[in-house]
Amino acid sequence: MAQTQTPPASVSAGGDAPDVFRLAVHNLSAAQVRREVRLEPLRPPQRLAPYSYALSADVLDPDGNELATGRLVLLHDPDGHEAWDGVLRLVGYASADLDEQMGVDPLLPTVGWSWLTGALDERDAAYRAAGGTVTQTTSTRFGDVHGPSTTVALELRASWTADNPQLEAHLLAFVDLLCTAAGLPPEGISALPRS
Repeated sequence: MAQTQTPPASVSAGGDAPDVFRLAVHNLSAAQVRREVRLEPLRPPQRLAPYSYALSADVLDPDGNELATGRLVLLHDPDGHEAWDGVLRLVGYASADLDEQMGVDPLLPTVGWSWLTGALDERDAAYRAAGGTVTQTTSTRFGDVHGPSTTVALELRASWTADNPQLEAHLLAFVDLLCTAAGLPPEGISALPRS
């Protein structure tokens, strides 16, 4: 059902990329993710850094319906950036619809951010200079608009600097964030059936 390995991807600067960037891309491309997650290469942004690579990540239910979606972009500038505090920067975007009752929780943005930082810590993905935003929205439908009367969505936009090109743990942490937002139990744990 879901793709567990990313096919070779294009990078914004082709074959002249530095070794550290090529190793980072290789580590992202070779990562094995849980079966509910589909990874696909994306066209990377062209103007954010001299070298870039991007993946989309979608969490799917057994019927192939999307539960959460995200993008992870790797940026590399051999000269570094003062704000990055390094030469390898990861930029992530995650979005998921949540249970309606979560939408009224004022701590939801804080919890959403902790899903990312907790996943990075749990995976031992060394990072620094992390920053971002978490947005919660509640939409209510009226009249002839089809769908549930109220929906709650969470969007997380974040970036952080990786200490080295061994980025598999960073990707797995990002996937963990998406799976948590999608309501999936941790990998290897089965959810109890609802009575």
